[in-house]
Amino acid sequence: MFKRINKPAVAAVMVLAAGASMAGTTGNEFQSMYNLILGWAQGYLGKAMAIAAFLFGAGFGVAKQTILPAVLGIVFALVFAVGPGIIAGMLTATV
Repeated sequence: MFKRINKPAVAAVMVLAAGASMAGTTGNEFQSMYNLILGWAQGYLGKAMAIAAFLFGAGFGVAKQTILPAVLGIVFALVFAVGPGIIAGMLTATV
């Protein structure tokens, strides 16, 4: 009923397609949007989200009388504060 797929042929097509892709080197039309969102994430919006995550976790932890939500709030605050810089560094790294 169904024809078997030739896996080596599919793998070869995928390798050739991946070599021809230029996703990391093109798309200058999105540069301004990237800069805007990165500025928001590393600026006051990111700091406000980090503080809000910590306060929400601490408040929820007090309400539930457990420390886990406060710890998760700290983790999310660190992700909001440090994450955009790490992602930007990974995307601009060259091998």
